[in-house]
Amino acid sequence: MTAPVTVSPLVGPSLRGSRRPRVAIVGHAGVGKHSIFRAASSTATHHERLAGIGPAYEECLVEVGIDQISLVALPSIDSFHHLDDDAAVVLKYLLWGDRWPAIAHHEAHQPEHSFAAPDVLLVVLDATALARGLELAQELMALGKAMVFALNRMDEARARRQFINVQSLAAKLGAPVVPTVAHMGLGLADLFQATVRAARTAGAARTQAAACPASPHIQAQLSGIAAIARDPDVAAAFATPESLLTLQLAENDDYFAQELLAHFPARHAELVAARAAADAALPRPLAEEIHADRHHRAALCYEDATRPGQEGEQPRWQRWADDLFLHPRWGFVGTLAVFALVLFFVFEVSAVLDALTVARLVEWAEPWRPTTLTGVLARAVVEGFIGLAGIVIPYMIPLVLLLVFLEETGIMHRVAFVVDRGFHRLGLHGGVALPFLMGLGCNVPALAATAAVTQGRDRTVAALLITFLPCSARSAIILAVGGKYLGGLGVFGLFMLAPIVVSLVGKLLKRRYPETTPGMIQQIPAYAMPTLRAVLVNTWARSRDIVTIVLPLLVAGSIVLALLEHYGADAWINFLLTPVTMWWLGLPLVLGVPILFGVLRKELSLLMIFQALGTQELSGVLDTVQIATFLVFLTFYVPCVSTFAMMLKLLGRREALYSVALSVGVALVIAAAVRWPLELFALLAR
Repeated sequence: MTAPVTVSPLVGPSLRGSRRPRVAIVGHAGVGKHSIFRAASSTATHHERLAGIGPAYEECLVEVGIDQISLVALPSIDSFHHLDDDAAVVLKYLLWGDRWPAIAHHEAHQPEHSFAAPDVLLVVLDATALARGLELAQELMALGKAMVFALNRMDEARARRQFINVQSLAAKLGAPVVPTVAHMGLGLADLFQATVRAARTAGAARTQAAACPASPHIQAQLSGIAAIARDPDVAAAFATPESLLTLQLAENDDYFAQELLAHFPARHAELVAARAAADAALPRPLAEEIHADRHHRAALCYEDATRPGQEGEQPRWQRWADDLFLHPRWGFVGTLAVFALVLFFVFEVSAVLDALTVARLVEWAEPWRPTTLTGVLARAVVEGFIGLAGIVIPYMIPLVLLLVFLEETGIMHRVAFVVDRGFHRLGLHGGVALPFLMGLGCNVPALAATAAVTQGRDRTVAALLITFLPCSARSAIILAVGGKYLGGLGVFGLFMLAPIVVSLVGKLLKRRYPETTPGMIQQIPAYAMPTLRAVLVNTWARSRDIVTIVLPLLVAGSIVLALLEHYGADAWINFLLTPVTMWWLGLPLVLGVPILFGVLRKELSLLMIFQALGTQELSGVLDTVQIATFLVFLTFYVPCVSTFAMMLKLLGRREALYSVALSVGVALVIAAAVRWPLELFALLAR
């Protein structure tokens, strides 16, 4: 799936490697921090406890265009006013990372893991409770770090008919503000692009507390305490921005005041005197006055940036569509609807096209049974072209047209976002949802689509897993044979084996390819009505490799198999495959040839089964266990020649051959795992 392309000027060296910034997600509980982290996180995240105590943080590497960031989701924090133990630990890591200053060296719990202080703070605000979030924002500004604000839950704010002027709010905060709906992935791409821009200017332009300055009467009473914070010895020992240290000493009697008493008792006496003077000059104690003033300034900022109204409200149909495709719970309904539409095309539309085109070609070529070498070769070439037509006409063209249309409308990007966490269990990202859906029709265009959305390790794993999906040809055999001899429950069980096998093989591949790829930000473009030209151009781009890559190998494979049959190698093939057919699978010896010829095209296997057994009534020569075993093996073993050709181009010879070995091995194991319990059950039932 191709994400919308955003062209941005390169403003400096890419932020990668040693230049990679650390971005900390901070905010109150329940504002959507976890949703933002989960949407951006890689397939593997790092969990640690801060200094071995308190709640754990999560960390991962994330790709943002050509740049990378180390994304850290810190535990929730309500306020720096009256620090509790957990909030104090979070504040320490925001200030110092794992390099604690002199005042903290005596503490029992010291940093246990490498954790650099963040370069950028990604502050998550709840649009439905903005005033409360703005109070915390003012406290975080005192850290003097670059900041970006995510104005989350905008959908709920709109539903309450509350309009927030994002530009006005950003001007008042002195930092970028990006509206988001994190649980639907909306706005996250813009959010992380703004974060990278903030990281580039972090050294020169930091958000300061002056963006929302304290009231003049408060500032006048803080002058004596600020002088203590500016003392060179105190500043060096605390390694804390002056504005933050001043406020902490002024309004809190806990961590910072206690450390000042322990290390600078004389300065602590001055602090007590300055507080007493301020308490006497103000209508209420200094700590309460600071807190009330912060609350008042947050309320003013909130009132200036918000008003009731409908500006910026989405059309109703867009809200319904987002609920259908992106909602955390209902989004799976939309995904299942897309899945059902794909299956309809695979089993209904493609079946009709196959009957009207390829089936007639096969019927036309069937009476032609040449006996001369030249005729045999000519028929093999014709069968190769028929095999290509059988891929392109009924399955590839309609399915690719459908999925490209869904992609151009923006629906497939939403499906990818919803299934992203599920694919993480396989070590992949949700972007592979499109190739996996295409694999239900035909593995060949699915592999071609994989090249467009993956690279490196992800491409290899996705390509290997796609070959285990039951393409339309395999599904046709399951429905035709399984439906007749195993019943509906048996067919259902055969189809349910596919996701189980993909999941198990995915875990196996995670061990073979242990490296994890960085997190990715799923683009959620606006809905759009695609043009016919765009759909046709993208369909051709996804399909053009089929003729140049698949056709030669398909014809070559057809010639090789035709020559084997022409020279009477059937008996030798059956003999060589005896360990597989008779010993391991418990099948008749004559089924060796259908197994081998299945690599040309799966449908040929069914026809050759009838020819090898001399009847179309399989129940007379095969029992239920043998039919089930053969169908399971045929479903998972060796991708067809066309698929192997795409694997060669996509992954190279080594991984393509590994895919063959993997599919044969898995097919043998799964077939045996089905056969032996069924035989035991049949034996006990006698």
